[in-house]
Amino acid sequence: MKNVNMKLSSIADVRNFVNIVAKYTMEIDLSSNRYVVDAKSIMGIFSLDLLNPIQVTAYGDDAECDQFFAEIKDYIV
Repeated sequence: MKNVNMKLSSIADVRNFVNIVAKYTMEIDLSSNRYVVDAKSIMGIFSLDLLNPIQVTAYGDDAECDQFFAEIKDYIV
């Protein structure tokens, strides 16, 4: 399990992020304050406060998590 903070600034960012997440079989969650949603759910992501950074938690082995975080490096803050 690994965590990072990220920022999704536009609708295109959300769409691209969901496309990246969909490639992985591991569980990936997004959390903002006390709300947690599945990162593969575009509707769930839009229910979060996207004006502030959100936390990404990936539940997988280290190699898979590292590969995932390398793909979303543009969104990490």
